[in-house]
Amino acid sequence: MLERLNQAMDHIEDRLDHEIDAAELARIAVTSEYHFRRLFSALAGMPLSVYVRRRRLTVAGAEVLAGQRTLLDIATHYGYGSGEAFARAFRAMHGVGPGEARRDGAALHSQPRMSFRLIVEGSGSMRYRIVEKEEFRVVGRKARIPLVHEGLNSAIVDFVRSIAPETLTRLEELSDQEPRGIVAVTDNLDESRAEGTELDYYHAVVTGEGALAGDGGGLDTLTVPAGAWAVFEVSGEFPRAIQDLWRDVFTQWFPSNPYRSRPGPEILRTRPSEDGRQGDAELWIPVEAAAV
Repeated sequence: MLERLNQAMDHIEDRLDHEIDAAELARIAVTSEYHFRRLFSALAGMPLSVYVRRRRLTVAGAEVLAGQRTLLDIATHYGYGSGEAFARAFRAMHGVGPGEARRDGAALHSQPRMSFRLIVEGSGSMRYRIVEKEEFRVVGRKARIPLVHEGLNSAIVDFVRSIAPETLTRLEELSDQEPRGIVAVTDNLDESRAEGTELDYYHAVVTGEGALAGDGGGLDTLTVPAGAWAVFEVSGEFPRAIQDLWRDVFTQWFPSNPYRSRPGPEILRTRPSEDGRQGDAELWIPVEAAAV
């Protein structure tokens, strides 16, 4: 998998002066575009589109300083429709406009070319299982909240605290299959998964009963198609253990196993200690067999 990802990175370098199609990159990596974008973001720490833009502006910056072509020629060569659009993007990355950089020989920022390799840290193993589930429903309360990569998400904390105890009791009665009990469900994330982008968050249960979301109880329902799920287990400090687990799933487990992520919600079942600092958790990720 990593070899194929690096072939896709070579393709990016070969086409910095052309349109770069994410679907073509996914084909080179022998995976789906959905999985390629998610895996790239996890491995690179930035969305694919940001990396491509920064690489283009790095190479364009060297040409600006070289002074062998006009600024407009450089702008059009790298796909910018006008000198003004190029100047805005150039300034956003380098902190100066291209004209100023050429005139004054300014110091520019550089986005290094990336390649991927798997580094095994420690001797721990990841506990997981693959579960096939029929169509089911997520039923509960939903809010649109910002994504937070590290630490507590205050928007989620405030939202959960706003749910009435009687609603939580009613939800627990609707839970009739794995993962049992009240769970945290995230869906409809921005493909970049950048910090601060918004997602749908459900404080809910999993049920197959088509539970009563429209009976005046103020509940929201998400129907989830049948499919396979990779279920990962973790114990440790909250929320860090969960956030580290999600990172390790995409940076270590997927590159080493014959599966890829597929569209669908992610489900987190937690069982915290009394003080809330430690606990056990299960992370459910929708998966499918990877192409060979």
